[in-house]
Amino acid sequence: MSMACFLLCSKLQQENPISDSVENVQKRELLGSGVSGEGDFSSDNPKALCQNGNRVMVVVDWSVEAKEALEWTLSHAVQKNDTIVLVHVLKSLKLQRESFIGFEFGNKVNYIKAHKLLFSMRSMCLKAKPEVQVEVALLEGKERGPIIVEEAKKHKLSLLVLGQRKRPLLRRLFNRWAKRRSRRRKKKKKTCRATAEYCIQNSSCMTIAVRKKSKKIGGYLITTKSHKNFWLLA
Repeated sequence: MSMACFLLCSKLQQENPISDSVENVQKRELLGSGVSGEGDFSSDNPKALCQNGNRVMVVVDWSVEAKEALEWTLSHAVQKNDTIVLVHVLKSLKLQRESFIGFEFGNKVNYIKAHKLLFSMRSMCLKAKPEVQVEVALLEGKERGPIIVEEAKKHKLSLLVLGQRKRPLLRRLFNRWAKRRSRRRKKKKKTCRATAEYCIQNSSCMTIAVRKKSKKIGGYLITTKSHKNFWLLA
C-alpha cells in the first residue's frame, strides 16, 4: 500500500461560538461535548485536547454521500484550530505491475483523477472553513475498511466520518437472503461488511456514518456504535 500525503495549512481566524439550541443538544447526546470543541472525540483519551485542536478524518470519493459527509463535518464537527484529514482509497489493480501498457496507463489516469478529487475537496474545506488546517492522503489497496482503520490510527484522530449509502429495498432483501444462505453452508466465507460498518466496529476512535435524511424533511441520519440512523436536525 503506497501513500501520497500533502499538508496544506490556512491562516487562523476567529470564529464566534455557536449558541445553544436543539441541534446542539442533539449533537451532545449523540457525539458528546467534542462536537462544539469542548472536548476530544478520542476513545483513548477523552479529556485530552491538544492546543492544535481535534483531528477529524473524512473519507471521500466521487459519491454524493461522501460529499454530504464532508458538508456535515464542516458544518457540525470542526471549528478553529481543528485539522481535517481527507482520505481517498484507490483500489489497486491486480495487473498493474505487469508490462501491459493498458493497465499501466489506466493506473496513472486513476491517480490523476484521485489527486484532482482530493484537491477539489480540499478547496471546498478551505472555502467553507478557512480557519482550519487541511491534510489530504491518497491510499492504495484492495480492502477499504482495514486501510482506513489503519490510517486513522496513524493520525491519532478524534473523529472519523464516512458517507453512508441507502441501499435499495431489493438489495437489502437480497443481502438478507445471502446471509441466511451462507449460514447454512459452513464452508462458505462470511460476507464482508460495508466499509462504513467495518470502520465503525473496528476503529479505535469515534466513527460515524452520515447521510442526508431527505430533501423534504431535512437533517442527517447518523450511525455510530451506539446509535443507528439517529436523526440529527440540520
